[in-house]
Amino acid sequence: MSEWTSHENEGLQEAPEQPEPPRVRTEHKKITLSADADLERLVHEPSPEILIAVAADARLTEDLALALLNHRDLPREALEALSKNGVLMRQRKVRMAVVMHQRTPRHVSVPTIRHLHTFELMQVALLPSVQPDVKRVAEEALIGKLASISSGERATLARRSSGRVAAALLLDKEERIMQAALANPQMTEIFIVRALKAEHGTELLAPAVSRHQKWSYRNDVKAALLGNKNTPSGRLIHLAAELPVNLIKDVLRSGRLSSHSKNSLLAVLEKRGVRAYDSNR
Repeated sequence: MSEWTSHENEGLQEAPEQPEPPRVRTEHKKITLSADADLERLVHEPSPEILIAVAADARLTEDLALALLNHRDLPREALEALSKNGVLMRQRKVRMAVVMHQRTPRHVSVPTIRHLHTFELMQVALLPSVQPDVKRVAEEALIGKLASISSGERATLARRSSGRVAAALLLDKEERIMQAALANPQMTEIFIVRALKAEHGTELLAPAVSRHQKWSYRNDVKAALLGNKNTPSGRLIHLAAELPVNLIKDVLRSGRLSSHSKNSLLAVLEKRGVRAYDSNR
């Protein structure tokens, strides 16, 4: 007895009389599995039609679903069918495998991401095989959780998460978490400059960056520190002395300086014999 039947009353082994023209999205013939179909065997079949039918079968177990998701070329329809199986999608391993599969449609992966836990989201955001827009959604979900997760979880994210998530932790109220974010391997100069320009929350960050053995030597970071009210005055003068005149002038023109910081920068320029708004220097 056959393990499946075609809805078009055609045998699966029969080739069509006329080859179909190429399509952007391949149309697969719908089949129904018999009640005694051997899912454990069928889950390894190469036929897209069979894989779609297996994915939609209510008898599918977690182990079989994971075996199915090992197919790199699993049809989109199979992933869509699997996502509609409420029992299986409550299994964390299955949810993760669906989100991380390279052929999962965005309308399936994005809603599923919202049900992932903190470190699952971190994993999704770090994997190179995950589509960039899906990673972005995972990062946004993680950043949205920062206010409600524990200090220990934030510390782990600061050390191990993607650069964008670590950047959000540069403004954390705990110094150890902020320091861990600064040391994150995916931290970039752009993220640090952006954080230093934040209106609030840089009380710990600015002093730490101004003395950091790596970041305090970058000119754009130095310029951001000059415009930050929480940069220690002694470090401000030292950093300004190392910057090109044009960058100091840019900071002065920004209008974000306290009167004390502005006077300090003007004094640095005067010491160099430069007028603050001399356009020729």
